[in-house]
Amino acid sequence: MKEYELSVLYHPDLEMNIDPALAKVKKIVESAGGTIDSMEDDGKKRLAYGIKGQTFAIYYYYIVSLPPEAPAKISSVLNITDEVLRYLLVRKDERREEPEEEQSEESEKVQDVDDDKEAEEVKETKE
Repeated sequence: MKEYELSVLYHPDLEMNIDPALAKVKKIVESAGGTIDSMEDDGKKRLAYGIKGQTFAIYYYYIVSLPPEAPAKISSVLNITDEVLRYLLVRKDERREEPEEEQSEESEKVQDVDDDKEAEEVKETKE
């Protein structure tokens, strides 16, 4: 199974009772043979432009593992789901994660060099 990122914008009126909508999306993913690896609530945000007459939406981000035929099934069901204003299902880019780890190592090296320079400057000012 491959990993995908699923971003879902829920109808803003569901803010107080979002659990049934979340359960519905979970059921859609699981019925397609997938699993939800992680879920992140990004809260209610103003939209850049109106979608279906709404100016706000509740954002949720999922990391899901899906078999090859599942994205088409999930897309067809989410298109007709009333609770969902908009969604985006894309394959997770595995190559993207590696440079982030390298960048964090490089930033630690830069931080160490900066700390060494500061220590040298302090020594020079004391002398």
